[in-house]
Amino acid sequence: MMKWWTEALLDELLGEDTPHGDLTTEAIGISGAPARLHMSMRAEATLCGVEVAEALFHKVGVAAERLESSGARVPAGGAILTARGAAGGVFAAWKVAQTLVEYLSGIATLTADIIAAARAVSPEVAVVTTRKTLPGAKAQMIAAIRAGGAFPHRLGLSETLLVFPEHRAFLDDTVARVAALRLAMPEKKLVVEVKTLDEVIAVLPARPDVFQCEKMTPDAIRAVVEHVEGAGSPALVAAAGGVNLQNAAAYAAAGARILVTSAPYWAKPADVKVAIGPA
Repeated sequence: MMKWWTEALLDELLGEDTPHGDLTTEAIGISGAPARLHMSMRAEATLCGVEVAEALFHKVGVAAERLESSGARVPAGGAILTARGAAGGVFAAWKVAQTLVEYLSGIATLTADIIAAARAVSPEVAVVTTRKTLPGAKAQMIAAIRAGGAFPHRLGLSETLLVFPEHRAFLDDTVARVAALRLAMPEKKLVVEVKTLDEVIAVLPARPDVFQCEKMTPDAIRAVVEHVEGAGSPALVAAAGGVNLQNAAAYAAAGARILVTSAPYWAKPADVKVAIGPA
């Protein structure tokens, strides 16, 4: 599933860690010694990035084989990759590969856990992630949430219609202007962010496709759902702002059809164990 790496990116990742070679490995004279590496998960995790780890080892002339793929739920102790080759190459790719898998698997794991928590009470709820990715690392972080089973809410400003309260502050007639967007771009879903039930009531005549409820409590979400359904509107209700593993089930139980979250992007990295020795 992971197509975001290029030869140039692999070179950049390796070059960042070894801009002028590996001083220690070269100085003690073991660069050409046959070596082996074994990579496994210390704790259960949803895996992501192992394909790139494999490619990094290949890039430095080391034969590597991944034993699992991104998206797999790997148990504690589960092996994910082995590599054999010259020690110089093994040491050059080791930490870059390990760290990448740890960060991306941490994101994938929390994503999968949030989805599981929400769907335990509402099997059809959608979990999507915001565009608050680390600048410069969007492709990698999106790959990680996809490995965890989520989709991106927005990849950027150019693809979706999402009217924020900050936009509405510039409008004299919000309903008319928002309704005009539907006429101008009927093929696009129209999302309006709201912060209170009163704002929902005010915007409802514009017939948005989605009400994105920012930092509302589960009880407030339930009230929005009841009002929207009572008005006969087909609009979906999304909970956004502060959605995390601890409250995802509560928002899903309140009737939110969509959970919009940034939490996976700040997940604790997974713990990857690496063993290196003579081949």
